[in-house]
Amino acid sequence: MPEPAASTLSLRRLGAAPHRLMFFVGATNLLLAMAWWTAWLLSANASTPWMPQPRVPAGWLHAFVMQYQMLPSFMFGFLLTVFPRWMGLAELPRWRYLPVGFGLFGGQIVTLVGATGPNWALVAGWAMTALGWLAGVSALAPHLWRERGTTWHAWSCLCALLVGLSGLAMFGAFLLGAGAWWLFASIKIGTFGFLLLIYLTVAHRMFPFFAGNVVAGYVPWRPLWLLAAFWLGCLAHLALELVHAYVWLWTVDVPMFLLTAYLCRRWWPRQPHAQRPPPLLMVLFLGLAWLPATFALYSAQSIWYVVTGAFELGRAPAHALFIGFFGSVLVAMVTRVTQGHAGRPLVLPPIAVFAFATIQLVAIVRIAADVARDPMLWHALAGVGWLLALGPWALWLAWTYLAPRADGKPG
Repeated sequence: MPEPAASTLSLRRLGAAPHRLMFFVGATNLLLAMAWWTAWLLSANASTPWMPQPRVPAGWLHAFVMQYQMLPSFMFGFLLTVFPRWMGLAELPRWRYLPVGFGLFGGQIVTLVGATGPNWALVAGWAMTALGWLAGVSALAPHLWRERGTTWHAWSCLCALLVGLSGLAMFGAFLLGAGAWWLFASIKIGTFGFLLLIYLTVAHRMFPFFAGNVVAGYVPWRPLWLLAAFWLGCLAHLALELVHAYVWLWTVDVPMFLLTAYLCRRWWPRQPHAQRPPPLLMVLFLGLAWLPATFALYSAQSIWYVVTGAFELGRAPAHALFIGFFGSVLVAMVTRVTQGHAGRPLVLPPIAVFAFATIQLVAIVRIAADVARDPMLWHALAGVGWLLALGPWALWLAWTYLAPRADGKPG
């Protein structure tokens, strides 16, 4: 069926379903967040910088924007859509999810204004973001006691959101005068107490399910003890970082490497008769392969620290996680949801192929930057690469959610 004409685009459609609004917000937030960060990196590499250092150090502010504003825009869009379906409940009314979109969209814009000037805007942007989060959590939580059974994936996601909410509150405390540890804790909680646990929970529920639908003979494997092991490993790593017990990180990172490597092997879709699984499925598992690679780097980093007392790899393991795993799975998962909910065939469109392939190169560049002679230059190149990789894809997403469904159905 032909794509809808550009003249049919309408902002009114964003309110038709939570995924429409929140994925549009996510696409816009992605472009704005990386445009600011890349501009700041280019400015920092110039002989005469043209962008000021914000009150919150730029690198930490970048981490806050990505962890608490950009990625949650997509996460809330997914969770606000699937929670009712997981539990067999009615879909959420519009008034429950519109405040989430307004809070995360407006909050990031005002935060980026604060990054370039007035400090009051940082506080205002944080407050708007917090209100958006509270609206999202309050919309999701009642499902857990309305359902007849127990959906453990929903409980896991909600608990991770509550941990993330505590990290968001810590960032606000820092803006209002608390010490630097509160900022440090906020960023670490965002990584291991919130984002990674949401990703792992959704992967645990959805990846074997997707593979079982299209790969002949595939047996989904998702025991609940595995979900518990994810929580134990992530919270243990987080706790050690928060108390600066870096000498013991290897005791968590090595088991997490072994667990995620086994997970990839166990989950990997193998099509019989030498047939290749469809690309829309394979990008999910190729993104998942960044997880053992991430913990291999964390393990090497933590063991080297025991021997030398130095973090030689810098932020390389973190960016294997953020760009490699989070970025790849974001493209794969959001593309799949978008194709299905836009009434299109479940195939990987060329623009998503480009985004996924290019983000792999960006991840490698950013990992290598921490051991390069001129790391800031390579950081800037990675920022430009991120925009080139995901910019067209984000614009495609925004266009899709302003347009009607290709099959003419509502939603």
